[in-house]
Amino acid sequence: MEQAEVIVIGGGAAGLMAAYQAAKRGKSVILLEKNEKLGKKIYITGKGRCNFTNDCPPDDFLSEVVSNAKFLNGAIRSFPPAATMKFFEQGGMNYKIERGNRAFPVSDHASDVTKTFERYLQSVHVDVRLNETVMEINTMSDNGNSMFDIITSERNYQCEKVIIATGGLSYPSTGSTGDGYSFAKKMGHSIVPCVPALVGLNTKDNFKPLQGLSLKNVTLSVFDQQKMISSQFGEMLFTHFGISGPIVLTTSSLINRKNLSSLKFFLDLKPALSEEQLDARLIREFEAEPNKTLSNVMVHLLPKNLIPFVIKQSGVDSQKQVNSVTKDERRGLISSLKSFIINVSSLCSVNEAIVTAGGVSVKEINPRTMESKLCKNVFFCGEVLDLDAFTGGFNLQIAFATGYAAGNAV
Repeated sequence: MEQAEVIVIGGGAAGLMAAYQAAKRGKSVILLEKNEKLGKKIYITGKGRCNFTNDCPPDDFLSEVVSNAKFLNGAIRSFPPAATMKFFEQGGMNYKIERGNRAFPVSDHASDVTKTFERYLQSVHVDVRLNETVMEINTMSDNGNSMFDIITSERNYQCEKVIIATGGLSYPSTGSTGDGYSFAKKMGHSIVPCVPALVGLNTKDNFKPLQGLSLKNVTLSVFDQQKMISSQFGEMLFTHFGISGPIVLTTSSLINRKNLSSLKFFLDLKPALSEEQLDARLIREFEAEPNKTLSNVMVHLLPKNLIPFVIKQSGVDSQKQVNSVTKDERRGLISSLKSFIINVSSLCSVNEAIVTAGGVSVKEINPRTMESKLCKNVFFCGEVLDLDAFTGGFNLQIAFATGYAAGNAV
């Protein structure tokens, strides 16, 4: 049986930070990772470029957190985005800030983030064990002190403190298969049901002819009865399953616990124009080419592939000459352009989600130290906790900040 003062389970963003901070404070640390390499999920974030944090102050950061921002308050102030950027810079990784304050490695290679951690871990002698899956965590007593017996696919370990950083359920191919929830449940923890966050939306409409079409500067709004519950402006993408892109991902995190059948989704294709301005624009276009058909004139307003969908929803004949389009028909076109209905059937699966919403209930975790309130010397950090945020580097920063808190607390 091998021994260490601290064992960290999971070599993702939170586990890497926790292992380094604990070892930096002089603890003997073993890091157990089930994959063949560390930081497997880091490699695919930001389309392989790794948007590792967001260059904003803590208050702005917390406004981007969807679940349990209050719990994160202390951790984000102790290790804010500025500290993350300094951490990587001192570790030899240059970074750059792009649109939306998103921070990336200068090289655009996510592997630089993991390599920086590997250098840090070596500098404080963290014992990294790859290809080793943790099967059980058992508590035992040793002369009145509680110890942990950790059984892996390879051997048994004994430690005084354990940090669980096993991730969520999203991208299971990276090792996020919910192991941490099982360990937490066995210890008596409550698990907030997991749902996908930052994920595409499946639609009842067949948008296959639009697959790959990207729309910029559009607004996606969601209503529950008469109440607007989300309105996102920016970029959207049509896919083989429905819709995706930045504004759709953000929307998904705001509706993932709602009954989708009671929600209505509208796309404003011309948010910069009021209905009156859009009507004046239509009249101008119609007067410029009075003998052309509606579908031909609409090319000045919309991408070609989208025109049949918008005209169909307006109820106007696409082959009608524009000089005979009535005022009521124009009103129908304006309604279709400003409130294009999208019939959403479901969220895409958690396997395709960027992050998991839900997880170990933060009510049972000390927000300052990430220690379990139910099991002394057990710490949780990262996506295994019920914490999630919007896109832009916020979720990785949560992992780093909670990992930092846990690593320092042990």
